[in-house]
Amino acid sequence: MLLTSLLLLAIVSVMLGVVLVKRRAAERALREANALRERLEQEVAALQARNRVLDKYQSIVDAEAEAEAVRARAAAAAETLRNNAVEAAEALRGSAVADAAELRKRSDALLADAAAEARRTIESANKRAQEIAGEAFAAMQNTKQLEQTAAAMRNIIEGYGDRYVVPTQGVLDELADHFGFTEAGSRLKAARERMREMIRGGKAASCDYVEANRRTTAIEFVLDAFNGKVDSILAGVRHDNFGTLEQKVKDAFSVVNNNGQAFRNARILPAYLAVRLEELKWAVVANELKLKEREEQRIIKERIREEEKAQREFERAQREAEKEEDLLRKAMEKARREFEKAGDEQKSKYEEQLTQLALKLKEAEEKNQRAISMAQQTKTGHVYVISNVGSFGENVFKVGLTRRLEPLDRIKELGDASVPFEFDVHALIHSEDAPSLERELHKRFVREQVNKVNPRKEFFRLAIQNLRQVVDGMGLQTQWTMTAEAREFRETQAVERAMRSQSLDEGAWIQQQLKEQEVARTEEVRKEAVG
Repeated sequence: MLLTSLLLLAIVSVMLGVVLVKRRAAERALREANALRERLEQEVAALQARNRVLDKYQSIVDAEAEAEAVRARAAAAAETLRNNAVEAAEALRGSAVADAAELRKRSDALLADAAAEARRTIESANKRAQEIAGEAFAAMQNTKQLEQTAAAMRNIIEGYGDRYVVPTQGVLDELADHFGFTEAGSRLKAARERMREMIRGGKAASCDYVEANRRTTAIEFVLDAFNGKVDSILAGVRHDNFGTLEQKVKDAFSVVNNNGQAFRNARILPAYLAVRLEELKWAVVANELKLKEREEQRIIKERIREEEKAQREFERAQREAEKEEDLLRKAMEKARREFEKAGDEQKSKYEEQLTQLALKLKEAEEKNQRAISMAQQTKTGHVYVISNVGSFGENVFKVGLTRRLEPLDRIKELGDASVPFEFDVHALIHSEDAPSLERELHKRFVREQVNKVNPRKEFFRLAIQNLRQVVDGMGLQTQWTMTAEAREFRETQAVERAMRSQSLDEGAWIQQQLKEQEVARTEEVRKEAVG
């Protein structure tokens, strides 16, 4: 387009130049004719002046006539020159118009040729661009495949680490709320059936061999290689490794397709890769849901065991209270008989004894009644707030519940073997509906839960002041211990500092620890024998 515009501008410029030259020539001729006419008119005027001077000379009779003749000749000559000038100018103008028309005709022809040439150039450029684009696209595809293969080989050689770990919740989405293990297993089975159908239908892999036998062999080769790798990957499915296994399947896809180029581009098709990835997803989902069901069963069983322990405690407390009541009643009956037999001096002694026995009997009856009441009221219990600085660090608290008559027994069990240090108790909140209170507190602190994946864990990371503020805001009255004692942990730190500074006899300390371990084992054996 730029070339065409420049050519048109040059042609128009030439045309204007020619017209301008011819116009200037005509104007010059016209000026010359006007100058000649003015000169002749001046000569006529001069002759007339002479004629008036010579009027007194009658002898020169022909002066006037001569002057007229001269004037007539001058006028005729001037007219002739003027006409010639006009004709010359008209001729020049006609010639210029004709030349301009010719030039316009020629420019139009040149423009048409230029437009045709431009079209041919553009068409050729477009065609070449398409060819180049096609080559570039193929080159881009090849480059992408090589990059994927290189990344796959690097992963295989260096290992996957945790680069591809994704939260299991991202895989499950909301499936855990709508699917059970059985439904997920059905989806997994359906995905595997689609995989087999694609193989039977020839939609799993492809090859550029024309000969049927070679084509079939090459396709079976890449399918066996890919399926072998994927089946091995699927065998390692766990609830927490979806991201890594997904990348391993994609890497297997890249490596197998790269190796298949040696067999006329024998390759696994993307649709088949998608089906196998779908199979992986449902395998992980099924595994996760199965794990969740196991966790739920574990929690249910743990609560059942806790309830059974609480019930045994209630029954034992009730039996002990009833036994104590029976002994006290017998003691009171004996004291009454002694009182009746006693004289006046000893009666005061037995009266005081009877009063003490009556008070003890009343306490035993209340204890018995409390045990019966708690056994009947399945929601009555304590919500506890405890911490373990040595095990979990500062500002980490467990909020749980127990229905034990002695809640500290449950807390002691939590710190027996599962953690290295004992728990510190910050609050024990008695409630007639302990499960509801526990759920409400967990709901209030859901943002602060330590385990962001499993909400059934009861640990929360927050300041003790914030926790107390929420409890007080609910109108619950309880005694708080704001600072964790963490006695064993702080004593352990002191021992470690002493070891580093060599102010402690480490050998003697080791011997003492071994001796205490032996005593503990002996005590355990004795308890087992008694039990």
